[in-house]
Amino acid sequence: MSKADVAERLFREGYNCAQAVTAAFCEETCLDEKLALRMSAAFGGGLGRMREVCGAVLGMNLVLSLVEGYDNLEDKTAKQKLYATVQKLTNEFKARNGSYICRELLGLSKDAPISSKPEERTQSYYAHRTCVSSVRSACDVLEEYLREKRRE
Repeated sequence: MSKADVAERLFREGYNCAQAVTAAFCEETCLDEKLALRMSAAFGGGLGRMREVCGAVLGMNLVLSLVEGYDNLEDKTAKQKLYATVQKLTNEFKARNGSYICRELLGLSKDAPISSKPEERTQSYYAHRTCVSSVRSACDVLEEYLREKRRE
């Protein structure tokens, strides 16, 4: 089963985009699923349903930080390298999906009302949302990048 398949299953179970992507990469991050789900919970809906950066993209970059992040403040190169990779992967997601902004992916106007109340997960919800394809795309972008890194 691919990471995209795992993430789609988690999303369809009711987890948000960020949770689905983050938890799909537990093996790579050495996190247990419960911790991965909790630490990414606030990022769904474009950061707490504010419709900003797509939760799937936030989850992708959270995983990237756990895999390739830095903790040595003296290592300026590591910070620059991480930011360059964030930009590369986020731009790849944008190239495949047209945007990395949640409201744009959903076709919402910038003035659309913001609510903290999650929508019911129904057949209609899944039919008119791009979230499943965004979750799959973020996983594919990250999985391709990690596979390429292993070959180097």
